[in-house]
Amino acid sequence: MGEVKKRRVGDRGQITLPKELREEFDIGGGDEIEIRKESGKIVIEKPITRDDLAAGYRARADQLRDLHEEMDGVSQEADEYLGDVPDWE
Repeated sequence: MGEVKKRRVGDRGQITLPKELREEFDIGGGDEIEIRKESGKIVIEKPITRDDLAAGYRARADQLRDLHEEMDGVSQEADEYLGDVPDWE
């Protein structure tokens, strides 16, 4: 758990997020945030955007492609080392 920052709640229920957290989570004036109750706590987080999701899917596709290429090489090495493996059907 990180450093605890205390803030006073204004008369209208407003708080100011610490600058370090706004910068770390790329939250600027006018940005939307999500606020919910979770396990008896108030959770504030930046919503996931379509661009965030697309970037995540692209990164996962790259990982899978790399894994496929690596396993292809391993499979070829195994075939060369072991020779033909009989079909057990």
